[in-house]
Amino acid sequence: MRLHFIAIGGSAMHNLAIALHLKGDQVTGSDDTIFEPSKSRLERYHLLPQEFGWFESKITGDIDAVILGMHAKANNPELVKAQQLGLTIYSYPEFLYEQSKNKTRVVIGGSHGKTSITSMILHVLQYHHKDVDYMVGAQLEGFEVMVKLTEENDFMILEGDEYLSSPIDRRPKFHLYQPNIALISGIAWDHINVFPTFDNYVEQFKIFGESIVNGGALVYNEEDPVVKNMVEVLEKPIRKFPYQTHKYRIENGTTLLETPDGPMPIEIFGKHNLNNLSGAQWICQHMGINEDEFYEAISSFKGASKRLEKIAENEHSIAFKDFAHSPSKVKATTQAVKEQFKDKTLLACLELHTYSSLTPQFLKEYRGALDAADKAVVFYSPEAVKIKQLDAIAEDDIRKAFQKEDLSVYTDPFLFKTYVSTNAYHNCVLLLMSSGNYGGLNFNEIEKWLR
Repeated sequence: MRLHFIAIGGSAMHNLAIALHLKGDQVTGSDDTIFEPSKSRLERYHLLPQEFGWFESKITGDIDAVILGMHAKANNPELVKAQQLGLTIYSYPEFLYEQSKNKTRVVIGGSHGKTSITSMILHVLQYHHKDVDYMVGAQLEGFEVMVKLTEENDFMILEGDEYLSSPIDRRPKFHLYQPNIALISGIAWDHINVFPTFDNYVEQFKIFGESIVNGGALVYNEEDPVVKNMVEVLEKPIRKFPYQTHKYRIENGTTLLETPDGPMPIEIFGKHNLNNLSGAQWICQHMGINEDEFYEAISSFKGASKRLEKIAENEHSIAFKDFAHSPSKVKATTQAVKEQFKDKTLLACLELHTYSSLTPQFLKEYRGALDAADKAVVFYSPEAVKIKQLDAIAEDDIRKAFQKEDLSVYTDPFLFKTYVSTNAYHNCVLLLMSSGNYGGLNFNEIEKWLR
């Protein structure tokens, strides 16, 4: 097929473009700007546009399909030209469904944990040499790309994002996949710029549950009361499989998984990750992996990129970075690190970076999120608030929202870096939580701070 990507530089879009190129399709694309690592990866496969911008001349009648990314606007000149020519236009999730409609689709949904669960499943399957198609939201160790598409594989594993599909398709992505097997890990209000109320947000997961094919299976976290209540009232003729946090204990900073053959050390830690592990185990079972095979493989799983990723360590201190930014993720990650390293001082730093986290009315959702930390810092950029055209946030608003008396708040990147870099790192854990970089923080410098 001849395929053209509008906004090819996105994290998901460029991976799909590479996957289709490797599959043998003819791929072109456009974007107004492309950042690393997308830029280098597209260049490696000779898919990087020769110049940035939107060019109507790229849209011709012999294109089989146009794939439209969220970064593009509804009045994008290439999109308008494609519409005028009557070309087939797909959103990212629509195209993935088209590629997988003859396969068994396994969709992992939830406000949190979906990348980790999908990563665990793929790790176990790769360990046992079971080849599947997939789309996951993070770069995984041992995987060249985040998307794989073939003609021959029986299964397609999809990370089911609840965000919008495209500028001209306002449906959540996971509504389009029609799973044979689905999982819901948890529901905690997010994306308030799209889903203005909690009830409206929960409704998207109900629609997801109803989209499972008749006779399909839904694996769900029964420890989340919102998920449990929602699943129990679903009238869809499907099989339902509840799961709970896997039993474990911690000894000398190592998490031991309780198995039928006794305690087994694993690389990951934290109650939320052990909950994710239980969900992944159920999905693997539906895909033909038995209990012994699962435990053998999961023992070597080190986690998805940017999820509690160890970035520095010496004999007395350690540093992690994590993608956590929503209230539920921040709370779970902070608690996990403190539980794992009870005898160390935990310095937890959170950057409020996303649209939701910088919205004054949403800030109250962060109450208690950093309570497990011995020392806690929140960083945000007033400039980012302006760029996102949001109401101004005062430092006092942050303190009131988190309800943590000794909370430190920084808005200047230099002052934040000075504070963090000069902290007394003796018997300490540094936890950096953000989907950004704290106004330009170089994470490679952190190792020397711990000395």
